[in-house]
Amino acid sequence: MASLNVGNLGEYLREQRRNAQLSLRQLADAAGVSNPYLSQIERGLRKPSAEVLQQVAKALRISAETLYVRAGILDSERDLNEVETRAVILADPTLDERQKQVLLQIYESFRKENGFGSGEERARDTETPGAEGDDADSEKTDPRRTAG
Repeated sequence: MASLNVGNLGEYLREQRRNAQLSLRQLADAAGVSNPYLSQIERGLRKPSAEVLQQVAKALRISAETLYVRAGILDSERDLNEVETRAVILADPTLDERQKQVLLQIYESFRKENGFGSGEERARDTETPGAEGDDADSEKTDPRRTAG
């Protein structure tokens, strides 16, 4: 089963690379992985780590979560549509970064309104390192108790 998942990932990566009009070598250079290794991933012969998938996603300007789902790292069939929707928004070359973020925020607010949103997904997508940890720490430590 894992090889089918990895094959699906490889086909998807190849399609995304071609849509981005990148050669295998160009993507490998941009992602910081070797050309033969990326070729093996595309052919379904290797299962890359989450870190490699994140580097490839960044180079392709697509959602890392989409690659995680396709690689079987995130096992969330129910959320696949959400992940793909986010990936399409993030990959749209006609939108600037601000527009993409605003559109994602609106999309998330509608999902939340309909009972499908989750704070964990939002924290991951805002790309503010430590934001989730800071919130957790602020809940544990009451400044009034430590100040007095």
